[in-house]
Amino acid sequence: MSQIKPCKVCNFTRQKSYGVVVVSLDQLRVKGNEALGYSANTSVSIVLDDDGTIVEDNAYFLCLPPDTKFMFLQDKEMWKPAKRFDGGTAWLRESFDVGQDAVDGVRGGVEPWRGLVDQLRQDLASIILMSEADLQSLVAVPCADLASALAFPVQKTQDLQDTLQRVLDRREEERQSKELLQLYLKVVQKERQDSQQGETGLDVVDGTEVDSAVGFNARTLLVLKSKTSPETRLSNEELQMVLKQGVETMTDELGWDRDRTAVLLQDCERELSKRLQQVQAMQSLRAHTQRSSSTSTAQPHKKETVAKRRK
Repeated sequence: MSQIKPCKVCNFTRQKSYGVVVVSLDQLRVKGNEALGYSANTSVSIVLDDDGTIVEDNAYFLCLPPDTKFMFLQDKEMWKPAKRFDGGTAWLRESFDVGQDAVDGVRGGVEPWRGLVDQLRQDLASIILMSEADLQSLVAVPCADLASALAFPVQKTQDLQDTLQRVLDRREEERQSKELLQLYLKVVQKERQDSQQGETGLDVVDGTEVDSAVGFNARTLLVLKSKTSPETRLSNEELQMVLKQGVETMTDELGWDRDRTAVLLQDCERELSKRLQQVQAMQSLRAHTQRSSSTSTAQPHKKETVAKRRK
């Protein structure tokens, strides 16, 4: 039986928002239409409310976290980022934007990053509240276009994009550090279990548990097909599983050519080796700390024994 997933749905203007519980993308479409008052045969596109990503694949839908908010778009409706204005004048600014779009003939055709630029022009500090997807979209914009939209000098805009890239890199490092810490705690827990209960029936490779029953899932394949360093976003179990399958099997799973798949597996092998070396370094440091603690504890006892002999 499929696991139920609580979701939120809203219409194009975000004035209507409802909660539904579904088990699949098709059921979300049916219940969302019903909640928003659309007829059953209404043709709608389902996108993520946060960034406008189109959701068409049920496997991708199942990988999304609970309480994800989806926007239902009818014919000729286009996703736009949420706009917030102080002073209770949001409705006035929204009406002006709609009218201006109609005059320019580009209603709904504005790139998502331009909505982020509007936020920055209102309050540059709002950048600290942006998601990684928002920051990435600003980094990807040609510097000249972003400078023109922000009314900044080109050099200042380039400095801004460099800073945003460093923020993204730091967040990725923090994710990797968190995963490494979780792996270390898992190894410690495994050592305790072994000392108390003996063997647990799991294969161990350099202190890393590998569940032989682990299989491919939609998330693993989606991460592998991403463009930038997919190996850094896989768990150790997933990396070992990918390497165990080999180039031929992974070529069929990913639908890539053999050379591209071989390069991916080499990256996965290097990433796993790096993580295992880090774990071994932690274990070595931990063992050294325990030996130092034991030596410092035994030293007073040795001095006491020498004193008794002298007496």
